Amino acid sequence: MRTPVELYIHIPFCIRKCRYCDFLSFPSERGVPEEYVELLLAEINRYRKTEEPWPVSAVFLGGGTPSLLLPDQAGRIFAALNGAFRILPDAEITMEANPGTISREKLQAYRKAGVNRLSLGLQSIHQEELAFLGRIHTFPEFQESFSLARECGFSNISVDLISAVPGQTVEGWKSTLETVTALEPEHISAYSLIIEPGTPFYELYGEEAPFREDIPPLPGEEADREMYHLTKALLKRAGYERYEISNYAKPGFACRHNLGYWERREYVGLGPGAASLVEGVRFQNPEEMDVYREQVQAGSLPFWLRRTLPALTPEETMEETIFLGLRKMAGITEEEFYRQCGKELMDVYREPVEKMERLGMLAREGGRIFLTEQGLDVSNAVFVEFML
Repeated sequence: MRTPVELYIHIPFCIRKCRYCDFLSFPSERGVPEEYVELLLAEINRYRKTEEPWPVSAVFLGGGTPSLLLPDQAGRIFAALNGAFRILPDAEITMEANPGTISREKLQAYRKAGVNRLSLGLQSIHQEELAFLGRIHTFPEFQESFSLARECGFSNISVDLISAVPGQTVEGWKSTLETVTALEPEHISAYSLIIEPGTPFYELYGEEAPFREDIPPLPGEEADREMYHLTKALLKRAGYERYEISNYAKPGFACRHNLGYWERREYVGLGPGAASLVEGVRFQNPEEMDVYREQVQAGSLPFWLRRTLPALTPEETMEETIFLGLRKMAGITEEEFYRQCGKELMDVYREPVEKMERLGMLAREGGRIFLTEQGLDVSNAVFVEFML
């Protein structure tokens, strides 16, 4: 019997690309082109050729802006998924959505298609911050979208927030957290802004960007750290459990898709740029739309060539397993490491584990290894110690 996999479906279109975003996306004021939907359906249908339909435990539609899909487009995509895979009855099915792109008709259609979890991209409640980030919506539009989602039966809603954005103050971030927790979403993702190369923000705030008085400054390091600690404390008081460095959930609502990634479960990516991990092999669809189109039409996607691709080396597998596992508050068990890597964790990593323990960055308990609060604060520096 096949082990359940997870699916990721990339919808790479946005009305306008945000100024901080480095994800693969293309502008499309009129929504998701029908040509793209047909290509995606063709790629999905390739999986009908497998000898036994893969059971699927989680589906995630990300982007881009998946909520640009029209009701009929979403219905056809899910019909194809159900025809090519065996989506389990209790599968978590998430769709990312942006305020300003959803309606009652769309939400009802998504629910009917099987979506049972909505991830709303808010980022901030303050209009000046939203505008500078390049978001297309206002906070009132988010409120309307959130209420509509509840009315349409969504009982599992996640909200995305970004701290340390240009011009933001600690008090401003606090008001965003307090306002959002008052709405009682089941899940909150709270990320600190990273200035990524190739984005408009990098031109303004990158290492070589000239100083400009006409743009809001980034919060200083002290304010950034204060926001980080405020997030942990405020969300904990509001009843959210921190289960990963940047993710918080009410009991029972941790995102299964996220956990699957950090626990290195197998997943299949569909759409341009989508990555997969199957049978110890990582591969990725081409990012260029023309190349993706050619491969779909030729039936020569990387999935079908995976047995000719090199598997991850033992060192790569061990590094992935420890890096991803330590992102979770629960950390990683020695048993899980052995199952993934075929080696005893302490045989491979005794020196960095004991070093990080002495420094108070890491703890061991009952066969489980996890970052302490101090270690979480400087997690990237801890991860470097585990590079082989």
